[in-house]
This record gives sequence, structure tokens and C-alpha cells, in this order.
Amino acid sequence: MDSLSEISGDLAELDGELKDIFRALSNGFQKLEKIKDANRQSRQLEELTNKMRECKRIIKEFDREIKEMESRNTPEMTRMLNEKKQSMIKELNSYVSLKKQYASKLENKRADLFEGPHGGGSVGEENILLASSMTNEQLTNAGNQMMDETDQAIERSKKVVEETVNVGTETAAALKAQTEQMGRIVNDLDSIHFSMKKASKLVKELGRQIATDRCIVALFSLIVLGIVAIIIVKIVNPNNKDIRDIPGLAPPATRRLLWN
Repeated sequence: MDSLSEISGDLAELDGELKDIFRALSNGFQKLEKIKDANRQSRQLEELTNKMRECKRIIKEFDREIKEMESRNTPEMTRMLNEKKQSMIKELNSYVSLKKQYASKLENKRADLFEGPHGGGSVGEENILLASSMTNEQLTNAGNQMMDETDQAIERSKKVVEETVNVGTETAAALKAQTEQMGRIVNDLDSIHFSMKKASKLVKELGRQIATDRCIVALFSLIVLGIVAIIIVKIVNPNNKDIRDIPGLAPPATRRLLWN
């Protein structure tokens, strides 16, 4: 196999990404060896762990590509690709082992910082020896000094507690005010909703009333137009019998006699 690019561009791309990360891991562990601060070592080790997780993901994608191409490749080519994958896994495992070693060293260093350079009981023994060599006056002064420091520490603790209580009281008052404000807002929203429903109902009733008024106006308009039409016809043709027979429009009887 001369190159992965001749088999698959995706495999070649995954192989290139993995080589870059392996190179970064190698440089990262060399840098970790030179770092003395425990916190910086921890951060560096976390970054290297994330890179190893990325390597694991790429190897899984590489294996998936091999399985998808297995039916199209020759057995010899499939075997070489699997050997390439095993080589990647082996290199990743070497960095995982290296990471475990550094993590163990870091934990031991932190334990030494907590326990002290001579073990957990050395500090107490040292204090006992120091007290045995003091005079009564020195012991009294040291005790008074320790009591003063304790009183000061208690006073500081009291101030912290008072500040915490004050902050808690202010926070509770602010929360109560906000709760009351939210309650007022909810009531206002309910009032607005009720007003909108009432206004909608009034608009509907007004619409029906306007429609009824329009019908009445239209009816009166028709009546007026009919009366005007009859009057016009009467003026134009006064001898029209049909109009003369309409009640109220026929001439009086006396006028009829004079006409005869």
C-alpha cells in the first residue's frame, strides 16, 4: 500500500488528522515534563486528555470506513488497513499509559502538599517539643496570643455571618417585592382581558343595532320614495283612475261635483 489516498480520500484525511494530534500529544507531554506548578500540570494534562478523546473518535471513524469499503477491497488491502488501525490504537494506548503515570505523580504531589514533608504527625510532634522548651511566661504569652488570634477569627466570622444575613434579608425583600409586582401585573392582565371581552361584546351588539337601524332607514326611504312617486304621477296625470282610488289622494266630493 503506497498511500491511503490511492484507496480512499476519507481514510487519508483521517490518517492526516490523527498524525497531527499524535504530534501534538508528543509535544504536550514533553512540555508537561518541564512544568513544575501542580495546577498548570493539571490543566495541561486535561488538554492532553481531550486530544486523546479526539484520537479515539478518529480511530472509530477510520474503522467504520474500513468496514464500509470491505466489500470493495481485496483481502490483502483489508488486512493492511486493519494493521494500520491497530498501529493507531497501539500508539494511542502508549499516550494513555503516559497520561496515567503523570496523573499518578500529580496525585502523589498533592498528597505530599497536604500531609507535609515529614508525614501527617510531624507537625504536632514539633509543636510538642517546642512547647516543652518554653518557660511558663512564654507559654502564657503564647496562649494569650493564640486566644487573641482566635477572638479575631471569631469576630471576622461574625462579620461574615452578619453580612450574609443582611444580604439574605435584602434578597428576600427584593423577591417579595418582585412577587407582589408580578401579582399586580397578573391582576392587570386579567382586567385587560375582561375589558377586551366586554368591548368585543359591545362592538357586536353595536354592529347588530346599526344593521337594524339601516333596515329601518331603508324602509322609510322606500315609503318616502313611493309617496313622492305617487305625487309626481298625480301631478302629471290627474285623471288617472288608479291614483284617484287610492285613499287620501282622490279629490273631495264637493270638488268632484264642481267638475261635473
